Order: sequence, then structure tokens, then C-alpha cells
Amino acid sequence: MSRLHGTKDFWIGALRTDGPAFAAAVAEAPPETPVLSCPGWTVSDLGRHLARVYAWARQVLSAGTTTRPERHDAEPPAGLTPAQWYRQEYDQLMALFDGLDPEAPAWNFAPQPKKAGFWPRRMAHETAVHRWDAQLAIGAGDPIEAKLAADGVSEVLDTWLPAGKRTSSGQWHGVVQLTATDAAQYWYLRLRGEGVALLDTATILDHDDHHARAQVTGTASDLLLALMGRVSFDTLGVSGDRRLLDGLRVG
Repeated sequence: MSRLHGTKDFWIGALRTDGPAFAAAVAEAPPETPVLSCPGWTVSDLGRHLARVYAWARQVLSAGTTTRPERHDAEPPAGLTPAQWYRQEYDQLMALFDGLDPEAPAWNFAPQPKKAGFWPRRMAHETAVHRWDAQLAIGAGDPIEAKLAADGVSEVLDTWLPAGKRTSSGQWHGVVQLTATDAAQYWYLRLRGEGVALLDTATILDHDDHHARAQVTGTASDLLLALMGRVSFDTLGVSGDRRLLDGLRVG
């Protein structure tokens, strides 16, 4: 299997691009502009949501413990627009990330060790997808950068799905292959009822059948957006048992 392994600097670099782009899109749109990729949300809702997510990340990291802190959703300061509040939270998050030790203890929902390095990655992908949402609302919606999107696909497969964060419940059985045509990346994922296993085909030691029952091919951005429920898998190249793809949706 070929997968990227990002670093704190890589994810912070992505945030330095997508964060301001998100803020610009939210500031440009009229407050009640609907976000088509997030039904029922306006652009103002999107700005408040991402500001709250950043505040939550700072709360978790400031706690310095692997135990989940009690969450208190932040409210916008009086007099600030959603775009202004977002920018305030963004600046505070980036200042925290600049001095962050990725090995420091920090709660997260991943099945991996509870370390602070989870959060720059999570915030980079959260921001990239919502940047796409916000730009789509104003008629833009530039693709997510290929290397970042490929790491986002890996995050869905190695973190979201093993943590049980599917959008629907069900029983799926079989191997799915995902291929990002613009990033030279591919992934094999075995669905086992409610469970999943991310396969490294170079080091498989068991004797299970690893033939992919479903194959999905597209750009890394489109793969990530499909996994996150933003676009239909039908917009990508799909072959095999399409029913398995319902077991990949998160977000």
C-alpha cells in the first residue's frame, strides 16, 4: 500500500492556506447563503461551527491529559461576525500549534495513541473540507490539494472508520480498493460487518481472499469529498459491488 505520512509542519502549512481561504469565502457570502453541501446550514452556521471546533481543539490540548474533557461549546463574542470570530479562533489555534509538541499527551477519538499530533492533522482536514463547502456556497469550490486530500483519505480509513464514525449503521463484508489518480496513492480496506481493517498488501500474512469486490477511482480530492458525504460516489469511477461504499461514508 502507498500512503502519505504527514507531519505537523505539513498540516500547519495546509491550515495557513485553507484557513484564510475559508475566512474569505465566509466574509464574501451574505450571512444567510445556504451551504449546499451541508443541507440546512448557512454560511454563518459554517463559520460558527469551525470557530467552535477550533475552540474545542484548544480546550483539549490545553488540558494536557488523555482523558476526554467535558465539552463546552464556545459562543461568539458580542459584536463579532461569524467570519471575524472564526479568524480570532484561527489565530489562537495557529499560535498554539506553532509551539505544540506532537508527542504530548492529548485526548482524541482515534484508536491510535492519545497524542497531540492528532489535532493539527484533524484541524487541517476539517478546515480543507469546510473551505470547499464555503467556496461552493459562493460558486467556487476549488479542489482540495492532492497530497492533503490523500492524507485525508488515509485519516478516514485509519481513524474515522475504526472509531465507529460511519454516518449509517449496517453490515458490510468485502474489500474495497480506492485509487487517487493524481497522487499515486491507493488503499485497500476490508469491511467486516461493523469493523474495518486497513490492509497493507505488501505485508499481508494471512490467507484471506483480498480480491477487491469494489473499486473506486478518482482524484484524491473527489475521493475525500465522497467519503465525507460532499459528493456522490457516482461522480467517480466505480466498479464492483456499490453497496460496500455505503460502509465508507463518514463526516
